[in-house]
Amino acid sequence: MLNNVSDCEEVEGGAHSQGDGNPKESSPFINSSGGSGVEKTQQYDGKNMALFEEEMDTSPMVSSLLSSLANYSNLPQGSKEHEEAENNEEARKKVVQAPRMGTVMGVYLPCMQNILGVILFLRMTWLVGVGGVLGTFLIVFMCCSTTMLTAISMSAIATNGVVPAGGSYYMISRSLGPEFGGAVGICFYLGTTFAGAMYILGCIEILLIYIAPHAAIFQIEGLEGAEAEAGMLNNMRVYGTIVLSFMALVVFVGVKYVNKLALVFLACVILSILAVYAGVIKTAFEPPDFPVCVLGNRTLFSKGLDICAKTIDRGNGTVTTKLWRFFCDSEFLNATCDEYFANNNLTQLQGIPGVTSGIISENLFSTFMEKNDFLQKRGLPAVEDPDTPPTNTNRYVLADITSFFTLLVGIYFPSVTGIMAGSNRSGDLQDAQKSIPIGTILAISTTSFIYMSSVILFGACVDGVVLRDKFGEGVNGNLVIGTLAWPSPWVIVFGSFFSTCGAGLQSLTGAPRLLQAIARDGIIPFLRVFGHGKANGEPTWALLLTASICEIGIIIASLDAVAPILSMFFLMCYMFVNLACALQTLLRTPNWRPRFKYYHWALSFLGMSLCLSLMFICSWYYAIVAMGIAGCIYKYIEFCGAEKEWGDGIRGISLSAARYALMRLEEGPPHTKNWRPQILVLVGLDEEQNVEQPRLLSLTNQLKAGKGLTIVGSCIVGTYLNNHPQAQRAEQSLRKLMETERVKGFSQVVISSNLRDATSHLVQAGGLGGLRHNTVLVSFPKNWRQATDNQQLGNFIEVVRETTATSLALLVPKNIGAYPSNGERFTEGHIDVWWIVHDGGMLMLLPFLLRQHKVWKKCKMRIFTVAQMDDNSIQMKKDLITFLYHLRLDAEVEVVEMHESDISAYTYEKTLVMEQRSQILKEMHLTKNEREREIQSITDVSRGSIRRKNPPSGHPQKTNLDESAGGSVEKPEEEVQLIQGMNATPVPTPTSPTCPTSLSTPAVSPGEVVQRTWSDAVDNAKNPSVANPEGIRDMFSMKPEWENLNHSNVRRMHHAQKLNEVIVRKSQDAKLVLLNMPGPPKNRTGEENYMEFLEVLTEGLNRVLLVRGGGREVITIYS
Repeated sequence: MLNNVSDCEEVEGGAHSQGDGNPKESSPFINSSGGSGVEKTQQYDGKNMALFEEEMDTSPMVSSLLSSLANYSNLPQGSKEHEEAENNEEARKKVVQAPRMGTVMGVYLPCMQNILGVILFLRMTWLVGVGGVLGTFLIVFMCCSTTMLTAISMSAIATNGVVPAGGSYYMISRSLGPEFGGAVGICFYLGTTFAGAMYILGCIEILLIYIAPHAAIFQIEGLEGAEAEAGMLNNMRVYGTIVLSFMALVVFVGVKYVNKLALVFLACVILSILAVYAGVIKTAFEPPDFPVCVLGNRTLFSKGLDICAKTIDRGNGTVTTKLWRFFCDSEFLNATCDEYFANNNLTQLQGIPGVTSGIISENLFSTFMEKNDFLQKRGLPAVEDPDTPPTNTNRYVLADITSFFTLLVGIYFPSVTGIMAGSNRSGDLQDAQKSIPIGTILAISTTSFIYMSSVILFGACVDGVVLRDKFGEGVNGNLVIGTLAWPSPWVIVFGSFFSTCGAGLQSLTGAPRLLQAIARDGIIPFLRVFGHGKANGEPTWALLLTASICEIGIIIASLDAVAPILSMFFLMCYMFVNLACALQTLLRTPNWRPRFKYYHWALSFLGMSLCLSLMFICSWYYAIVAMGIAGCIYKYIEFCGAEKEWGDGIRGISLSAARYALMRLEEGPPHTKNWRPQILVLVGLDEEQNVEQPRLLSLTNQLKAGKGLTIVGSCIVGTYLNNHPQAQRAEQSLRKLMETERVKGFSQVVISSNLRDATSHLVQAGGLGGLRHNTVLVSFPKNWRQATDNQQLGNFIEVVRETTATSLALLVPKNIGAYPSNGERFTEGHIDVWWIVHDGGMLMLLPFLLRQHKVWKKCKMRIFTVAQMDDNSIQMKKDLITFLYHLRLDAEVEVVEMHESDISAYTYEKTLVMEQRSQILKEMHLTKNEREREIQSITDVSRGSIRRKNPPSGHPQKTNLDESAGGSVEKPEEEVQLIQGMNATPVPTPTSPTCPTSLSTPAVSPGEVVQRTWSDAVDNAKNPSVANPEGIRDMFSMKPEWENLNHSNVRRMHHAQKLNEVIVRKSQDAKLVLLNMPGPPKNRTGEENYMEFLEVLTEGLNRVLLVRGGGREVITIYS
């Protein structure tokens, strides 16, 4: 067992050194430590593990595995030393442990504190008064349903494995990938930070309005309108900054103090709520006395009033009240008073008539108001001149903001956003999988009941004018919800004050840990500094940044302005939590095995839909801004962030979508309108596994413009076991070059015993299902005439044959080194298309695709076609122009007439040299014995050839027979003599023992004749022109070796030469020439001749792209 423990320690150390920023998330039990064979033998001696000793580096013993998993810590932050400290020399120190909490302390109470925060005590009564009981209940039900559905999804994700610190961020990022996780994580962090600012603002509002209004630094008494509002905001800013600094200091000292204070704060919250319920019950028997003074139907400002009357009888006279002095110019009865004051009577209402009063019927429906509207009592008469502007407005209770339904949703929703308070501190939990679901759902259930019952009870107990009085200005400045409390309103005042303080502390505790989790993942490079902390992992730097951002919310200083911003960030986070759960459920990934069983993908989609709807209901422009921020973070992580593979759901969606698309593609070939070149690029590698023709990928990029499928394939000769590392280096080289050339596609390296088979495997097996290549791009072989490169020649022609057999298009660029790179630009020039035979439209489509790229954009397209003697070239040109018009292609058209002409001597000599070289290459591949037998047979037959050239006078008929019999073997004899002459090898002469000695004619040896013929061919190659056909016939009679040339080869050579002359004359200055590529020979004996034809056809041209169609139409005139 001691060995097992040591194994575990080594295992954890290995995981730390190889992690990706969160090392314990990867396999913590794989032992990567090395050791000698003797050490391994001693280590596992006596453990009955002899059969598996060699695999212990990668496959640990079960006992070691279980020990590692049992000691697996899900606390990489917040309760353990920082990862970097564990990897240095001080890692052997005793780890400083932070407090470990259970369900109640770690999840339930923090959630209760955040949910029952500032909105319940400061805005809930106002929401009921403005939105009505029915409207507010709808808002509460909708928001609570959203959070409950989100909690169900979150519970499923949280119980699907170990949840380290980071809570909601961890769950989203591991389910939706680093891009979504980072974007939503940052938004959620900002929301949590601004939530702390909102709670602090609520705390200051309670302090300055209800507890100690005289403590205001900027006095607002006697000020009206904007001046009073500005003074109040400045007070909020000053005191908010002070409170924020104090809270940040408390959090910095330690999370345990926050947890201890949490008990006190939550006790205040619970006492406050119980006091409200007790006060509601008391109103049924003895309603509290909170009179409201109403002038006409306008609610009066109660501060400074002694009695709700204009005059009072005192003794034998009538005396005016303070209220009279507010509206009249003197205290005397004959004073001039405000018109509205003089025309309307005063009414004193009972602010809290009680739960049995039936006041709920008046509060059922909404009463929305514009800013600075008078707070009016329904049903009371009022005499008012609409043309007279109101005066003395500072004596009435006015609406401070314009209210409407969506505003109420935005203000209320932050009150239910505390559901993540527990999951954000998952690193401090003993068992996050158990605590998060139970604690969160219980907290939501409890708070939902409190909110819904509060809506009904407030509407049933409190008069509408009091409910709509946001700051209690009509009830002597009391907190409206405090007027209900028993035994005293001060219970609610102090309870709400401590509640907001506690919620602010919880936000300042959770937000830095969330930022630290994001920073330690390394997905956002510039945030990595915030992953550091104190010795016990407390996020010091993250706390500093959080306090700085929180100060921005304090500077805004308006609770009603900050609340909708929070709603956006939290709703976005909740939406992606639901999306993550729904995707994991629908994709049925094997690792999706949550212990929490009470979830369904439909519930997750419903929650996601509610979140998205609420975002736009609250504020459509805030929703767009929040999505824009998330989108920018997403793209930043995508381009600059670290690459992570977390097995996320987005990758699962991609796989499922790819599988579905591939299955659909299998249903049939693509329509001509959808055809685009899906290119397999065959490249060669040098000894260092670097690509020999990088311009092939440049051409691919110019043809593709980032669209369609691209597979860059290469081949390595050898065996898979021996050459696998070499293949990996080759793939890395290919991917690097593809990234440099901006080619979007895949790389594939095939290892085979020979190059021809490997290339064939690539052509046959590239792609998957319906997503396969339809075009092969391979460079024209250089130096193919060298004998050492004969294998390269064979491989090239084999590719041509295979593409023809499999109906694939083939593109063969010649002089690929002369092709432009992606950075070059042609400011003018032409792309010439020589349309010799119809290939399905490939020659038309390729220039159009090339001209989409900026390299070829300025080039113009010219199309040449060849007319024969019996063709009407004028009509051909008209038809071609019409065809291009229907194809919507802009190009110049020219029809070239090629007249029949006699075959020149140059053509014969070129064909002769070609066939001689073909025989040379054939002989070089014969074995020694085969070569001797071939030479012997050629020597035996050579006599007939010599006798044909020097016939005896007495046997004319025999000469003719010998000539006809020996004609078929004369050429091989001369070619063998050529081999022997060029290689300076001993040549069997006719006088050797292997030959008859009956040669009496002093004729030159065949070797000499062939040597002269080679030199003549070279001379004629320099001067190919012949004066006239008579001269040709004379030369023909002088060159008897021409008689046995293959006439098919002569015709092909003649056509290639004539066509090349025309192309060079017309397209000498073209930037690129596209040309039909002739088909390969059906037998394998004429491969060298085929390459010679291609050389003659493209001679004198700089950039040539030989094109073979795939046997189907690729361009159409139809829409």
